[in-house]
Amino acid sequence: MQRTAVNPWTWSVEMGYNQGEIVSGHARTLYCAGQTAMSGDGRPQHAGDMAAQLALSLDNLEAVLSGGDMSLADLVRLNVYTTDVDLLFQHYGILASRLGAAGVAPATTMLGVTRLAIPTLMVELEGTAVAPLNPSPDAAR
Repeated sequence: MQRTAVNPWTWSVEMGYNQGEIVSGHARTLYCAGQTAMSGDGRPQHAGDMAAQLALSLDNLEAVLSGGDMSLADLVRLNVYTTDVDLLFQHYGILASRLGAAGVAPATTMLGVTRLAIPTLMVELEGTAVAPLNPSPDAAR
């Protein structure tokens, strides 16, 4: 499997995402439902704390990816929904640093929304990941 970044401009790369990614070769695709700051038993966490909600949403996205034998490094698309775009940008480094540590800059869209499914939630992450058909422990992704 090969990933090729598509960036007609460089400003998005400086912000930690690609405008597009071409994925070619034999691969598996995982479409992840939106992940929020929910505990393992389905209770919303960290009301009013954008940084903590963003970190837990990322943890939950990683858990879904892991369940599909994938990781953040396999993300090719990330949709970010938030009830407060300005506040999210103040904590965007949390997201950018985790993606950077994974060596990935997925095509990303951020949308400001009136509310999420549960009123205390402030951010939701929806991802698409692509990985080789037969991942091996020593294969570079």
